[in-house]
Amino acid sequence: MNELLVTLVVVPRERFSCAQASLESIYQYTTLPFQLVYVDGNSPANVQHYLKQKSQEKNFHLIRTEYYLYPNQARNIGLAQVKTKYLVFVDNDVIVSPGWLEALVQCAEETGATVVGPLMCQNEPVHEIVHFAGGQSHVWQDNTGRRRIREKMYSQGQQVSALRQDLERQQTELAEFHCVLVRTEIFDRIGQLDEQMLNTKEHLDFCMTVREAGGTVYFEPASLVTYVPGPPLEWSDLHYYMLRWSDAWTLSSLQRLREKWNLAEDGYFQAKYKKLGWRRYGTIIDPFVKRATFGIGSGLLSQGLMRLEHLLNRYLTDRHARQTQKYRSHDISSQTTTTSLISHSK
Repeated sequence: MNELLVTLVVVPRERFSCAQASLESIYQYTTLPFQLVYVDGNSPANVQHYLKQKSQEKNFHLIRTEYYLYPNQARNIGLAQVKTKYLVFVDNDVIVSPGWLEALVQCAEETGATVVGPLMCQNEPVHEIVHFAGGQSHVWQDNTGRRRIREKMYSQGQQVSALRQDLERQQTELAEFHCVLVRTEIFDRIGQLDEQMLNTKEHLDFCMTVREAGGTVYFEPASLVTYVPGPPLEWSDLHYYMLRWSDAWTLSSLQRLREKWNLAEDGYFQAKYKKLGWRRYGTIIDPFVKRATFGIGSGLLSQGLMRLEHLLNRYLTDRHARQTQKYRSHDISSQTTTTSLISHSK
């Protein structure tokens, strides 16, 4: 277990204000030797400065882009640098606990697993409420011949203290990208992560692709980590958060999932369409309206702000598309894949 077996690939999830706490927890609670590739997708100046200093102190590979990244886009940038037997994708809002990495690697070594997911918790205080303890993700065919997707997350919302002693390592169908160990050689078979899955359900697509290629997915409860979701409490988080959960990215991702797996546009997808923008409403609009109305709330004001926000959201996604096209065009003209897009710091 002392051999260098694993590379951690840290990527942005939805904001940057948790990046320092997340990275500090990795260095505090990880005793198994590891390499670290940190993908910084256009973080604000204070986070950029912190990451640069930390990369020099800890000698890890820092890759920065001057524009925001899709999650799988960021993961693929990190994946290209991995030379070890295993890699672990970690979002930049994840807090780990002692022994987390050892347990993931041990599970993979003992079972031959292709993918291993930890006992994933949510919110603060950390490591108390279960977010995910394995799950289902597969395509099934109904009696009319339609191909449909089944997604189920086990034990969400339960207390870790009441549940953990009964949890066992087991093969499952689903792991999430909040934190997941992957046997690196699988990418020789399936290729890189699908960048047309822009912002949602990319973990379903990945796990189904792995299993279709003959790989296995395991749940390992001895590894305990927590992701700390928004809201975007700092102004510097707001732009990326709105883009990350934009209507356009969500619709494009769902369309890609349907087309790729030949799925019927059934109630599963209809429910997703109806909830477009729910994260932005719940973390930005609703809190603002309550503050503005001294806690009373106003449906009329909320509806008006949501209409304006949807227009702003469309503008942000359109502008981001133009910006990324500009960077890519410049990259092609300079005939390099790194100089114009990525700056490295060690």
